[in-house]
Amino acid sequence: MASNLRELRERRNSVATTQKITRAMELIASSRIVRAQRNVRSATPYSQELTRALSAVIAHTREDHPLTRATQDPKRSAVLLITSDRGLAGSYSSNVLKAGEGLIASLEGQEVDVYLCGRKAVQYFDFRKRGYTKVWDGFSDSPSYDDARKISDELIRSFLEPTEEGGVDQIHIVYTHFESMLTQKVRVLRLLPMEIIDAEDDTSDGGQADAEPAGSSRPPADSSQPDDTSDVFHEYHFEPHPATVLDQLLPLYVANRVHFALLQAAASELASRQQAMKSATDNAEQLIDTLGRQANQARQAAITQEITEIVGGAAALAESTSQE
Repeated sequence: MASNLRELRERRNSVATTQKITRAMELIASSRIVRAQRNVRSATPYSQELTRALSAVIAHTREDHPLTRATQDPKRSAVLLITSDRGLAGSYSSNVLKAGEGLIASLEGQEVDVYLCGRKAVQYFDFRKRGYTKVWDGFSDSPSYDDARKISDELIRSFLEPTEEGGVDQIHIVYTHFESMLTQKVRVLRLLPMEIIDAEDDTSDGGQADAEPAGSSRPPADSSQPDDTSDVFHEYHFEPHPATVLDQLLPLYVANRVHFALLQAAASELASRQQAMKSATDNAEQLIDTLGRQANQARQAAITQEITEIVGGAAALAESTSQE
């Protein structure tokens, strides 16, 4: 009985120690997610203005750009999976990987190059002994624009290469879109050939419902309608030439899309971790209460047994004395 009581107390102390750790991780994630949300809000105006400028250039030029040129019969595609570097974030990474597997399955008949962002994705593919093309990690919860630029440069290089030389016809991104502290949804975005997606749309509905293919060489809205959007386009003056400006803006737009996806993923990761650690802390509290009750019951049972033994011994001694 004493050994059982000691085990219960040791287990309760162990759970209490774990609870302190999960509580600390919850507080850290809560503080970091404020910064992550601020980063998303700060990046939104730049994304919106860049998108509008690019839409204006496309409306004023009829030149076919390689980054907007769609292949009728794609034979090779690339998929970028954005997961976390660390665990303890609930089902955050597993949801991205599940969506990525679904996307890869939907590309049946094509060769698929997999690009991984985050160590959890690397562990997933390594465990299954599956190959991947390139890895970026170490910044999943605090991505910078330089990180996004490295990724976008590699993806653009792969897209511009002929498929016979290892290039791809399409590039997709799978990432988690942050909607609220309680809701994060996995999104699949076709990055190349490009679709013009406003960051404002992306923050509300994922930016895909109203996306306009950039290869159509027209603005997302119908320019034949006498609306305010057409008036905005006429305010632009391009130097030296719209085609030259387009060459400069398109790589910036791709890098911006990758950066915005990374920022959304970082906020989602921290929100998932905060919720997971809060759940773990609450479960630990319940387990501590349960173990405390069990320990008290064991202690009371031990005391009752000792009293019973004492009373029984006293009664036996009294009976023996009376017989003498």
